[in-house]
Amino acid sequence: MTTIPAPESPLPVAPQQPSPLPAAPGALPPSLLATLPGHYYTDPEIFRQEQEHLFEEMWFCAVRGADLAKPGAFRTVQVGRESVLITRSRTGELRAFLNICRHRGARLCVEEAGEVRRNLQCPYHAWTYDLDGKLVAAPNLVKMPDVDRVEYGLVKVALREWLGYAWVCLADEPPSFEETVMGAAVERLGNAAAIDHYGTENLALGKRIVYDVKANWKLIVENFMECYHCATIHPELTDVLPEFAEGYAAQYYVGHGAEFGEGIEGFTVDGSEGFAKLPAVSADQDRRYYAITVKPTVFINLVPDHVILHRMFPLAEDRTIVECDWLYAPEVVESGADVSKSVELFHRVNEQDFEACERTQPAMASRAYRKGGVLVPTEHHIGIFHEWLLQKLNS
Repeated sequence: MTTIPAPESPLPVAPQQPSPLPAAPGALPPSLLATLPGHYYTDPEIFRQEQEHLFEEMWFCAVRGADLAKPGAFRTVQVGRESVLITRSRTGELRAFLNICRHRGARLCVEEAGEVRRNLQCPYHAWTYDLDGKLVAAPNLVKMPDVDRVEYGLVKVALREWLGYAWVCLADEPPSFEETVMGAAVERLGNAAAIDHYGTENLALGKRIVYDVKANWKLIVENFMECYHCATIHPELTDVLPEFAEGYAAQYYVGHGAEFGEGIEGFTVDGSEGFAKLPAVSADQDRRYYAITVKPTVFINLVPDHVILHRMFPLAEDRTIVECDWLYAPEVVESGADVSKSVELFHRVNEQDFEACERTQPAMASRAYRKGGVLVPTEHHIGIFHEWLLQKLNS
């Protein structure tokens, strides 16, 4: 599903470090652009560079705020090479820390999620921290009056909340959240207010499905960015959004949303009626689907009655965990309404996409893909993503 507008003329992929794109065997015709070589999807060293320069330097969508509803609730997430601990403080704010005890480096919380009453305690030597990260207790700590309890508190991680999710950044000087995260919505929708109409931060979780995808995270991003494959593997989706069957790059531009087909009543697996339009969704957003990519690892899908948000957690060069949330108006979830038909539509899309990515991953190590493949015109905008990636890895 395309999320970046196709350029009016093909953009060549810049030969950036750390590993420039090889010259194509012979001149490519104008219809084709070169892709990244196969080793970008299989090389552990390139994945390590991505962890360092992308996942650990950019804003990373870590957890849904409502999942940490009570003070003391926590969740640990893998961000690049670091385990990050996110918790809700006694005063109700979300806090993020490196999940490392300052004493001898033990993992503070080994569970993926949980809840503590008052403090976080290291299971090794019982160093204890409050929910704001301050060191509050340790065996014999009173005999060490020179130990600064703030200085030896947990290492804080920058955190911002948007769309009801906690976004964290490990960089010493995080990039502008407004430009790099919120700016993706402006770039796609044309103005800052358009995404606010969906009220995502006030929606309720109707369904969450976690996918363990045996493929490089970039293959998932590239798949989401194009619809050249839609007519081949997404029959349910193209029934609801007929222009997707044409690859829809020709019609795609900033602010454009794919329109529901004639006779389609809702964004459901069979086109049947969904739920009432979210209150602030405008008339020109009704009966349309919009997709936004927030680099590096988030997809936001907007339809009139719900929002679907994907968060990727790249764990290895050939493995990516994807958490997908279906969000609805609170009254829909509270009423116990059946959301299965709208969930099933995008669940099938996810399974179809991830199967395609897993089919592609082994070929990335083949000699046939040593110099990469090619992009057809409706995929040329993927070259912009490749160019961005190479620039980041060279930073």
